[in-house]
Amino acid sequence: MPEAAAAAVALPEAAGPATGAATGSAPARRGGVLLGPVALVVTGALSVQFGAAIAVSVMPRTGALGVVTLRLVLAALVLLVVCRPRLRGHSRADWGTVLAFGAAMGGMNILFYQAVDRIPLGPAVTLEVLGPLALSVIVSRRLVNLVWAGLALGGVFLLSGGGFDRLDPVGALYALAAGGMWAAYIVFSARTGRRFPQADGLALAMVVAALISLPLGVWESGTRLLEPATIGLGLAVALMSSVLPYTLELLALRRLPSATFAVLMSLEPAVAAAAGFLVLQQALSVADAAAIALVVAASMGAVRTQTARRAGRDRPRATRRRAGTTTD
Repeated sequence: MPEAAAAAVALPEAAGPATGAATGSAPARRGGVLLGPVALVVTGALSVQFGAAIAVSVMPRTGALGVVTLRLVLAALVLLVVCRPRLRGHSRADWGTVLAFGAAMGGMNILFYQAVDRIPLGPAVTLEVLGPLALSVIVSRRLVNLVWAGLALGGVFLLSGGGFDRLDPVGALYALAAGGMWAAYIVFSARTGRRFPQADGLALAMVVAALISLPLGVWESGTRLLEPATIGLGLAVALMSSVLPYTLELLALRRLPSATFAVLMSLEPAVAAAAGFLVLQQALSVADAAAIALVVAASMGAVRTQTARRAGRDRPRATRRRAGTTTD
């Protein structure tokens, strides 16, 4: 659980592949982090948020549920072809974990796209990131995390303008609920990564999420989901918001410390705000920008606190003995 929370600010709509971000297994590179893996993570973040912006532009064609269905179904098909997950040899507990992971993934996406159908992309991601941030604060159990929680609450207050009437209260609630599902996603992503090799668990969970969203998308959009232009846009969203960022993160986390990855992902609300402005012309007020900055700072602070705690706990025993902190 603490390892999962250390990466609690991973991708808003996909908190990282089940084989990497959530398990925190990437080794640290002595002497610092190379630019290469950092560039991969930043590219993945840009891909996710600009993919989400494209998804918002597709909503007039299909509705929010239709976009979710297109994204998850097409992403599942791509991952099945690429990963070719093995279906035999898994226990009942393994399948239960995959089902929970897929349900969290599907719920997170459905709620998030309901939110961005009602409120701008930047504020939606800012509210959503509160779920993973709360998870990180809870599992850390350190007093300093109350500071980060206070910063985040200050950001929420600014974002709401003292009440969510300015944003659309229903959209804000959807975003907060998506954050709760994101926290569940992180927990089950870690468990899936431990039970399945490579990205097999991710591919199978994506199928579960796609099956959950499919009847909702068909109910809302019907045959509009089968229009060639709509499928093309849906494939672009699936590739940009799921397949490409998962692949880039998996490559980056082989050379990038998971703590550094989590700090970089703390910038997601800012990236989302930029995507909303550039693609959807969703300008931010000064208060909105300040709110996003507060939540980003809170997320980064929570991650750094958790990282410092783990570093102190993992110091070699010989080092602690020389410091006079152990007894034999």
